Amino acid sequence: MSGHGPEGLAFSKGHGTENDFVLLPDPDGALDLSPALVRAICDRRAGIGADGVLRVVRVAAAGPEVAGMAGQAEWFMDYRNADGSLAQMCGNGARVFAHYLAERGWVQPGGAGLPLATRGGVRRVRWEPDDQLTVDLGAFELPEVPGLRVRVGERSWAASAALLPNPHAVVLVPESDLDVDLSVAPLVTPTETYPDGVNVEFVVRTGPSAVRMRVHERGVGETRSCGTGACAAALVARRAGPTDPPEDRTGGRAGGRADDPLRSQPATTTVDVPGGRLHVTETIDGRVELTGPAEIVGSGVLSPAWTRRHR
Repeated sequence: MSGHGPEGLAFSKGHGTENDFVLLPDPDGALDLSPALVRAICDRRAGIGADGVLRVVRVAAAGPEVAGMAGQAEWFMDYRNADGSLAQMCGNGARVFAHYLAERGWVQPGGAGLPLATRGGVRRVRWEPDDQLTVDLGAFELPEVPGLRVRVGERSWAASAALLPNPHAVVLVPESDLDVDLSVAPLVTPTETYPDGVNVEFVVRTGPSAVRMRVHERGVGETRSCGTGACAAALVARRAGPTDPPEDRTGGRAGGRADDPLRSQPATTTVDVPGGRLHVTETIDGRVELTGPAEIVGSGVLSPAWTRRHR
């Protein structure tokens, strides 16, 4: 059952390193999920509160958007940002989504992992022996964007671009700049670079294979964690090297290049975020994997009258 009849709209609440989501079970694709309803659900005062919504729907019932993935995955992770906008992928959300499916008994953990259809393509999630989950985000790209900069108030930094496939602008900063005000979206220039918005990561290198990060997510605001953002931070920091000044980094290496000297062996970076710790592994064949926890906090039913009011 999808759980959205006259009795109300069923939901569960989960998070991955405190990047939190409301999950709506809709296996048969019967739910008309409007941007207005997403915004109302994610409202932290008048709704349930979340960084985004994960509609849990079978690929076969999800419509033409993902019809081409029907032979590759059973489930579609229909992810919406808190403002109701669509996103290609969510690394923390994919782990929470897979964990939810396993808790419901709709999938069995183990084996080669669980393929999930997303707007960024099919991504596979596997369960680790310590109960954490790993998302294979596939190939990535670090495109050259000449003159890419991020500004907050009077402060400005050079930035590096990353696509995973969500767009990211990564700023490597000294410890003293990590206190930047992220209550509003940073200004990213050239402004025409990201017409649909961009996630911005502020990153401090804390060791040869470790960073700390804060993030402002497009369509959400500052969040306690961002999975694809953690990957972007790790990839950019690794290429900057332990001694290069942050302002010298300009990006420019695409994922999957066989001649990349940085990819002679797998490399894992620890990424500390306000909500916990993630691990990002760059494989020798040009993929990136994200490992971290996932938790379902609880479940409930939204009032039918409240749901109708916000559709």
